[in-house]
Amino acid sequence: MFITQHMTRTPVTVSPETTLPAVREILGKGKFRHLPVVDGENRLVGIVTDRDLRSASPSSVLSEERIKACLSELDQTQVSAIMSRAFFTLTPMSTLDDALILLDREKIGALPVVDQEQRVIGMFSTRDLMAAYRRLFGLGERGSAMIVVEHDGKRKPLSRIAKVLEEHSIRFTRLIRTEPEEGAPERIYLRVNTYNISAVHQALGEAGFSVVLPEIPEFIG
Repeated sequence: MFITQHMTRTPVTVSPETTLPAVREILGKGKFRHLPVVDGENRLVGIVTDRDLRSASPSSVLSEERIKACLSELDQTQVSAIMSRAFFTLTPMSTLDDALILLDREKIGALPVVDQEQRVIGMFSTRDLMAAYRRLFGLGERGSAMIVVEHDGKRKPLSRIAKVLEEHSIRFTRLIRTEPEEGAPERIYLRVNTYNISAVHQALGEAGFSVVLPEIPEFIG
């Protein structure tokens, strides 16, 4: 699934000449933390964040006089002086998986989406990512539940599980076979949308699959 379906379109941007107080006001009113900096053609030239603003603020250990002088200077400072010129971007061809990997690897909270001319066409944040996966996998929907089954060792387990669910008219939105952990049996994860979970367990059991239930540690008083 492409991120263009979930990104914030026509995001707020600023020019390199925008002053820091103006940036601070935009970030405060918009309730976001990343702001693309663009040139006159809307091409991305930098990124400024609330962290950049905090880093530019004078230290509290300075004298009151020195703090006032620094704040007065910052009021006239343009965002080009503190913005990051080394940044990562997404394109309209980027998928949710691409965004997840990049956001996690670089430990950042949002990414600008640019076209072939490096013009900003959107912003994609970790909040957008979570919302996209919630919609994609039906998380939070009524009757949504995750079920784990052990691979029975026979061929085509995903196809057989899907067939069981379809034969019983059980709606499902996710079916994943993961690599087994060391010393543990291979497991398959499926997300279903039904209030009759016992019927799902029964149908899977009749097909030869064992449903994995959580282990509840014994309380030791």
